[in-house]
Amino acid sequence: MESQINREYHLVARPVGQVKESDFQLIHAPIPVPGPGQAVARTLYLSLDPANRVWMNERASYMPPVKLGDVMRGFGMAQVVASNNPQLPVGTVVQGLTGWRDYLLIGDGAEQMMPVVSGLQIPLATMMGVLGITGLTAYFGLTEIGKPKAGETVVISAAAGATGSVAGQIAKQLGCRVVGIAGSDDKCAWLTQELGFDVAINYKHADWQKQLGAACPAGIDVIFENVGGEILDASLARINLHARIILCGLIASYNAEAPVPGPYNFGNVLMRRGRIEGFIVTDFVAKFPAAVMQLAQWHLAGKLKHRDTIVDGLQLAPTAINRLFDGSTTGKLLIKVADAPLPIP
Repeated sequence: MESQINREYHLVARPVGQVKESDFQLIHAPIPVPGPGQAVARTLYLSLDPANRVWMNERASYMPPVKLGDVMRGFGMAQVVASNNPQLPVGTVVQGLTGWRDYLLIGDGAEQMMPVVSGLQIPLATMMGVLGITGLTAYFGLTEIGKPKAGETVVISAAAGATGSVAGQIAKQLGCRVVGIAGSDDKCAWLTQELGFDVAINYKHADWQKQLGAACPAGIDVIFENVGGEILDASLARINLHARIILCGLIASYNAEAPVPGPYNFGNVLMRRGRIEGFIVTDFVAKFPAAVMQLAQWHLAGKLKHRDTIVDGLQLAPTAINRLFDGSTTGKLLIKVADAPLPIP
């Protein structure tokens, strides 16, 4: 083993507002030993996502809340370093719910992980982001729920984030006009100049709603919603007949200490006969392999670009997660926990 200590971050308090280091306790635990049918994996990367913040709350979402005293739940990538499972040979790279820790048991009776597609010659960090859970979320949200048609207008909130930036590029591949909403002029420039968005709007400008109307002269056909609140409300005011609203996230409310107002234009969904549908990417797990291959083809052809924000060190996870909400992150936010201890197949 690369290290003889297994660091684990346990949730010990429900955060109020921003997450604090005191909401966690660092535990030094023994490295697990694999039983029959099990393997031990070394965490390489952790994905920091808005879902992490949701799981810290007492209220259940699509998964139960993390219990106080338990290892903090989180998606990650790990490499098998010891195995009693022939389907998980040593060296295999896997993705799934690693949790915020160095080592974990996987396999029979332990965490179930999905092997990473091998042979693509793509960096592991890219496999965690644009070809990982966030890329898959963008792909299935658009193709399974939004189903945009060539020539339609797609509006994406939190467009410079991990999921939004991929969703916009996929919409362009499908022949759509794409309007992104982000939180800085630099992010807007990245969206239009590098990722190919038709228009990008900085919602911190006083006239951003007027800009949104000008950017969507024929109305909005598809909304890929990551934020909620005022931003969703502005888009709902401009939807076309039979618009589709893909409800991927509501980050405006995750740190809020009081209810977030709106949307006040919800009645427009009725008048325009729109459809709102929420989803979780794991709803489509059976289709993951084919989707990863499609995303990989676009990426290797230069049609799916990305930017990663990588923070080095597991010990920074409790504070780095706040970067999802303070505007300091562009693209995918990852924690690098360790280099791969073994050659990658």
